[in-house]
Amino acid sequence: MDTQRLIAFIVFSFSAFLLWDAWQKHINPVQAVNPAAATHLATTPQTSATANVPSSHGDASRVVEGKVGASPDQEGSGVSVRTDKFDVELNTLGGDIHSVTLREHMSSADKTQPLILLQSKGKHYFVTQSGLLEGLPNHNSTFHSDRANYELTPGMDKLEVRFTNQDTPGIKVAKLYTFRPGSYVIDVEFQISNETGKPITPVAYFQFIHDSNPPEGEALQNSMFTGVATFTGPAVYTEEKKFNKIAFSDIDKGKQDYPRKSTDGWLAMVQHYFVSAWLPKQGVSREYFTRKVSEKYYAAGIIVASDQIDTNKSGGLKVPLYIGPQEQSKLKDLAPGFDLVVDYGWATVLAVPLFLLLKFIDSIVDNWGWAIVIMTVLIRLVFFPLNQKAGKSMAHMKAVAPRMKQIQERYADDKAKQNQAMMELYRTEKINPLGGCLPMVVQIPVFIALYYVLIAAIELRHTPWMGWIQDLSAPDPYYILPLIMAISMFIQSKLNPPPADPMQAKMMLFMPMLFSIMFFFFPSGLVLYYTVQNILGILQQWWINKTVNQSTKIHATSKH
Repeated sequence: MDTQRLIAFIVFSFSAFLLWDAWQKHINPVQAVNPAAATHLATTPQTSATANVPSSHGDASRVVEGKVGASPDQEGSGVSVRTDKFDVELNTLGGDIHSVTLREHMSSADKTQPLILLQSKGKHYFVTQSGLLEGLPNHNSTFHSDRANYELTPGMDKLEVRFTNQDTPGIKVAKLYTFRPGSYVIDVEFQISNETGKPITPVAYFQFIHDSNPPEGEALQNSMFTGVATFTGPAVYTEEKKFNKIAFSDIDKGKQDYPRKSTDGWLAMVQHYFVSAWLPKQGVSREYFTRKVSEKYYAAGIIVASDQIDTNKSGGLKVPLYIGPQEQSKLKDLAPGFDLVVDYGWATVLAVPLFLLLKFIDSIVDNWGWAIVIMTVLIRLVFFPLNQKAGKSMAHMKAVAPRMKQIQERYADDKAKQNQAMMELYRTEKINPLGGCLPMVVQIPVFIALYYVLIAAIELRHTPWMGWIQDLSAPDPYYILPLIMAISMFIQSKLNPPPADPMQAKMMLFMPMLFSIMFFFFPSGLVLYYTVQNILGILQQWWINKTVNQSTKIHATSKH
């Protein structure tokens, strides 16, 4: 394989990699659902085998047997909560969260409006549900709230929202939500008073209900043209099996590649840039479950048992709930492995240090766009020796290109003699025909890791660089960067030795145009990286070609 063929192979292989995930999304689209058809999604918890829960909490799948739809009188009334981080809508039916609006993150569809992450109405259905098993109040039970509006005002260290239920004789249940300033964590707690005359061991479940609609903005992101495929669905983390994503299609097939029971870990509903997760305390026994509730609705959650509550005593249990952005440094402090929801796949070992470097540079220059430019320069410097070696090899190939063409014309009808003469030329001129490509192969994992970083980092979402680039996570609105990148690719191709094969020459000529079309739909941050990388490559190759040409002329003069 000659140099030009290997270059083409590398470039197109990398392009195929970028588009593969998106192509899978394109040929297996998620079937849409209209939540308006169901004003509420109700799932009916079932009691486990015994009143006093044994070592096993029972069959978790029985927790989420249910139905879609409810009559208007079952809807309950809304209770609104406002903090510095979000606006939350709870409901007296179940005392559950029906809507969460992130105040500091804007919608992809309308950047003047805050992002609605959870909702029970509109084009998307995503809510939390929690309750107690064994015939105790659950998310189909009606709770009472003293107020309809709550606000966490400056100076308050916390805000508590309490729902109560006394439907079960001898048992009083309070469902308490605790909000704190500057935090995306909500403590969800059941406080249970036992006046039944016998001990009880309540068991609680905490779950998400999610439809099969892609979240706002992800339909475009998962287009086969963008090369950006994102994951939406449940994820389970345990120390035993680490981070496991569970696609909705796997739930359809009954696949459960995660531990059902554990004493550690957490369960999340993941989407691009954001995550919602139940984070039980480490060391507490819990059971994980995922289930298809109805044709287009899915449940994912955990079951946790409280300590025994003796008669005339009170007890309960608490599970923190995170609803917010995938800010890696903050997620890591909330629970072991929680930062893995920012999923870099096999490239994690390279992507994590690259992100930390990018974040460090941004802390100095206070601009993510310039941070990308500076990091690109640093990466180029790290690979300078390899690129220098590759550049010299290509420069030597370019310098002897006329002699190579003569050999090809002289032995056009005898491939064996042509190859022999080529090898002799390489030996005489001390040229390694693969020397220009092997260093490029070494760098590909770094490029792929950086691709994942620029795609996954929420820090780039709706973040401006300069001028017309006001969102590094979105495509260039005027296609200026992709055009500059295409021009830079064209110039690079002219600095490299021309292919001897006319078909290869045409392919290398049209490659910049094909790439520019593909990069029209890529995030600006990624296009910026490749553009700077190309410009630095042009400068380096131009200097190498100049020095090699001067050396070749001196060498040729000395022979005479």
